[in-house]
Formats: sequence, C-alpha cells, structure tokens
Amino acid sequence: MPKAYWIAHVTVTDDAAYGRYAALATQAIAAHGGEFLVRGGKAIQKEGRAHPRNVVAIFLSLEAANACYESAAYQEAISHAEGACERELVLVEAVS
Repeated sequence: MPKAYWIAHVTVTDDAAYGRYAALATQAIAAHGGEFLVRGGKAIQKEGRAHPRNVVAIFLSLEAANACYESAAYQEAISHAEGACERELVLVEAVS
C-alpha cells in the first residue's frame, strides 16, 4: 500500500489561535501514525500563490491520512484554525 502525504500551505492571521490548533493537530497527526517532514522553514515559491508556512506530513496510507483529518481530535484542532489562517490542504497518495 502506498504511503500518503498531507500538504498544507498556510498564512497565519492569529498566532495565538493557530498555536492552539498546531498543538492539538500535532497530537492528532501522531496518533494516526503521521510524521512531519516539513514544518515551516525556508521556501522558494516558483509558481502559484505563496504562503509563508508550508507543512508536509507522511502517513502509512491515504486512508490513514484521511482518517486523521476526519477524526474527532483533528476536528477539535481545526476549530482553532478557523478564522486564524488561510490555508490550502491536500492529501495525496505517494508513487508506489
């Protein structure tokens, strides 16, 4: 079964609320076997709209990544992100 990536591009507009989201999301992602590969850091935007924060996590499967997103723990986390950031998120299966 191919692994999967959780890729987010984020512009934070409320640091305190986003911090609460990040703390809870970290726990939810770890509980679903996710591991962060990228979490902020320098980036060079070549195409499309730039966001100052980029996040990539790897999961054992697309199903595991989706289960994390739909979990009660992650939904609680995301409630803190609403209104605290602009973001794009995609879950994508890796090349096997």
